[in-house]
Amino acid sequence: MAGHPSGQHALPQTRKHAWTVPLVPGSVRAARERTERSLVLFGLGSASSLFGAALLVVSELIANAVRHAQQSPDAEVTLHVSDHMLVVAVADLDPRPITLADADRATGQGLRTVADLARAYGGDVRIEPATGGRGKTVIVRFILPEGTP
Repeated sequence: MAGHPSGQHALPQTRKHAWTVPLVPGSVRAARERTERSLVLFGLGSASSLFGAALLVVSELIANAVRHAQQSPDAEVTLHVSDHMLVVAVADLDPRPITLADADRATGQGLRTVADLARAYGGDVRIEPATGGRGKTVIVRFILPEGTP
């Protein structure tokens, strides 16, 4: 039986980084740089297309929050990698809901780009209300390509 040296099966490795970003114009760059560092620590190759897609998703979601979540002083960015999936989440406290239908409007191009990138990697986008009833979280899931650490 293959598995863990002790005879038990090894649990899938899960890595997670979360941080808060103030919703001001310079935050897109700061969030992108922090995302780059996290992805490298997770073992994703910086030359991979998934690495670039994840950076673009974080950039778009933070730019949207800076532009539209005026009632939220900051946003929480979470990156979570498991053995088969990369999840990017951006949460804010602005009470105004958004939907994926917003991506079809002229002002929703960033959200459409995010959804297209997720689909390109077999993933999806969800928008969930925040616990406690104020705000929302945009959750973007990517299926990791075969051979990704």
